Amino acid sequence: MRRTKALPAIALISSVSLVLGACGGGGGSNDADGGDATIAEMATARGESADGYTAPETKQSGPIVVSSDKPFTSYNNATEDANQSYNTFALVLVQPGAHITNGNNKVILNKDVMESIEVTSKSPQVVTWKLKKGVSWSDGEAWDCDDFYLAWFTQSNSAKKADGTKFFKPASATGYDLMTGECKDDQTFVGTFKEPYPDYESLYNNDVLPAHILEKQTGIADVTKLTASSSADELTKAADFWNEKWNGFTKDLMPSAGPYMLTGFEPNQSVTLERNPKWVGKAGGPEKITLKAIPDPIAQAQALENGEVAVNSMAQPDANAATKLKGLSAQGVTFGAGPGLSFEHLDIQMKHPVLSKAEIRKAFFMCVKRQDIIDKLITEVQSDAKPLGSLIFFPKDEGYKDLYADKAKGDATEAKKILSDAGWTQGADGVFAKDGQRASFKISHTDIPRRKQTVELIQGQCKEAGIEVKDDTDPNFLDERVSAGDYEVALFAWSSPPFKSGKKSIYETGGGQNWSNWSVPKADAALKQAVSQTAIADSLKYWQEADDALAGEYLSLPLFQMPNMWAFKGLDRVYFQSYYGALWNANEWQTK
Repeated sequence: MRRTKALPAIALISSVSLVLGACGGGGGSNDADGGDATIAEMATARGESADGYTAPETKQSGPIVVSSDKPFTSYNNATEDANQSYNTFALVLVQPGAHITNGNNKVILNKDVMESIEVTSKSPQVVTWKLKKGVSWSDGEAWDCDDFYLAWFTQSNSAKKADGTKFFKPASATGYDLMTGECKDDQTFVGTFKEPYPDYESLYNNDVLPAHILEKQTGIADVTKLTASSSADELTKAADFWNEKWNGFTKDLMPSAGPYMLTGFEPNQSVTLERNPKWVGKAGGPEKITLKAIPDPIAQAQALENGEVAVNSMAQPDANAATKLKGLSAQGVTFGAGPGLSFEHLDIQMKHPVLSKAEIRKAFFMCVKRQDIIDKLITEVQSDAKPLGSLIFFPKDEGYKDLYADKAKGDATEAKKILSDAGWTQGADGVFAKDGQRASFKISHTDIPRRKQTVELIQGQCKEAGIEVKDDTDPNFLDERVSAGDYEVALFAWSSPPFKSGKKSIYETGGGQNWSNWSVPKADAALKQAVSQTAIADSLKYWQEADDALAGEYLSLPLFQMPNMWAFKGLDRVYFQSYYGALWNANEWQTK
């Protein structure tokens, strides 16, 4: 799960066939075969086939600029401190994975770098990843089993210090923590699972980093010799590098094994990608892509209108920007939008002395008018958007139940009754208080305009209920504070690939992304069962049990499924993949 400065929410593979809808736009665009592609058709990569994905022959073009809501910050997006969607968006064609995921959220074997992935034993479950021979990093070193071993070992939570804390700090260990990994040869990685893990296809997707760089920088001769029983000195050297040294941008430490490589970086502004001359697949797409952070969505739209950028890639829906972009169709601008695999939510910090009280959480949920927020801020982007009723499922998923309709009615009178019944008294300032504590807290969020507007609406809604909500806008909130649990209520979004297993690290007691200090034993038990079934369909009832248990504790209020929105001009086909962003198939882009 990735936080979207907005970032692993997930639909079952067996039920996922979500096609993002399209709104308005400048008609079709020329595809590789000379036909016109609709927005829906652009969700399919041109290199897809029945047995996987292979980069197609694509006309190469000159440099372009793509706008994004927030900047790239880290080459290692798998750490708990760095993990966020805007890194994923920049790295999707730099760090190739075992699969690609298309705009319809279909998971496809990446045949440019993989030969096969097979379950070679069912009891115990053994999965064999066969890597394609001849794949290399942009510095000439082989992309091989050493890199897979490093990804497994650093994210398995197997290496512990004497005091029981972790050497490595992965955002999530789910799946890797059930596996013992081994390199049979340079092209063969074998994972043996102590428990069944049906979401094994979620592993090794854009978290494979260059083992040879870590070896060179730390003096470790062979990462495949690292084990949980290795010396503390060796584990510390490896962990310090993995946890910290792949932040920001240092070109020599950050090679690429994909179609594009990172060549430039301006902190808090932009990252530059250029075609990788060592790429094993067919070269194509723009020779250079500058991914530029423009936090103001109206400014993004203006930059597209003025020709300063070719693509607006917006993980953050904005009604005013959508209206503007729809109005540019006569200028050749194509606009697309629809529900993605992210959801906006409010997370409660259980260490807060007021919010730790159940009646405060219940009253807060009750006073928030979610449909009003959607009507004012989201409907222009997606006309049929509704409040989300689950932390685990999206509305079109098998197993979805609305668990929050009765908990978040937007009813100030009922919210006040909840507090009064619990012995809280409304003071002269209109705010409830009890035992010297006021029903007052802050909502922390990044400086995205829609988020600030969301808080402003909630402030008014909850004031009627005698609850004081303060605004805490911090441009660096998701970079520096959220993973430290430095908030009272956090407003952000979780973004996901089409697998549910990433939920576990958010909602289980002590989970790597459980920054709010939640502990729901019934949910813990259900989550453990959900990720260890032999088939995905068998895990459904356990995900439902976890969802219900979490809802009953009033820990996180889901607001809505996030629509993605994007626009482009001068290119044949661009589609915002809801987890990997607009660049997921930029190697296929062609000028019109």
